[in-house]
Amino acid sequence: MILSIIICSYNRANYISGALDSLYQQSAGLEQFEVLVIDNNSTDNTSEVYSQWRLANPNGQFTFTSEQQQGASFARNKGASMAKGDWLCFMDDDAVATNHYVENIMKHIQTKPEALGFGGRIIPKYIPAEPKWMSHFVSSLVGNFDYAPTACAFSNGKYPIESNMIVQKGIYEQIGGFNTALPGVVGTLRIGGEGKELFYKIIALGHTIYYDPAICVHHIVEVKKLTSEYMYRVASGIGRGEKTRTLAISKATYYTKIVEYIFKLGASFILGIKYAIQFTPSKSWPVIQFRINALKGLL
Repeated sequence: MILSIIICSYNRANYISGALDSLYQQSAGLEQFEVLVIDNNSTDNTSEVYSQWRLANPNGQFTFTSEQQQGASFARNKGASMAKGDWLCFMDDDAVATNHYVENIMKHIQTKPEALGFGGRIIPKYIPAEPKWMSHFVSSLVGNFDYAPTACAFSNGKYPIESNMIVQKGIYEQIGGFNTALPGVVGTLRIGGEGKELFYKIIALGHTIYYDPAICVHHIVEVKKLTSEYMYRVASGIGRGEKTRTLAISKATYYTKIVEYIFKLGASFILGIKYAIQFTPSKSWPVIQFRINALKGLL
């Protein structure tokens, strides 16, 4: 088997069926891939929803299991350990794959045999609609990712996002999978950056990471959940993850990251003024707040 798609799930009973439907209805034949759903201690009825979905959709290779250790990194590593495919694809439980998603992954593997890691586009699907205060810079906190209009190699330290990334299983195992010191979400605490560290390890071994916008998913975003508390958890989680990652390298690397974050905070004030001048003042403060919260997490 070529491809194993791993979906980590935590309290997404309302959306997991949509993610599974999008994979079940792929243009590629179901025999070309498997899907592993890893329930990470959900307290809702995710398992029941999956069971009902599977009864109605019995074809293909779909597996449901659980991981008791809380955190996406633990769940993704569990899925990878069970995977039969030569390639591991990680997708979120509230994502919806486009119809040719698997087909385009297969094409990329065939046309870029030297690639050991790549990722694709993520388009937010706001419910009910995109809020007026949302900007390009803040939308990254809800998964928006559109690196380039055409397929290319990542550069300047950029890398795929965890909710739409593909890694060759051999290199994944070689680098030890996701670093569980960067678990993602654990209760209300977020320590992010697990995907960044994973790809940086691959890059450090001399490999190139690629981007292909044809490998695309839509990410469900419930606007009512985008509270100031939620946005703080996400932004501070980025900083918290960078603190863990950089301190593991050296104190000098950590202090350099602090300087970088202070510079980005200053740049956010300039962006805020720009939005105000462009008569979109509602976008000003969220940009600045993003960088303040990220810096708080880093310190």
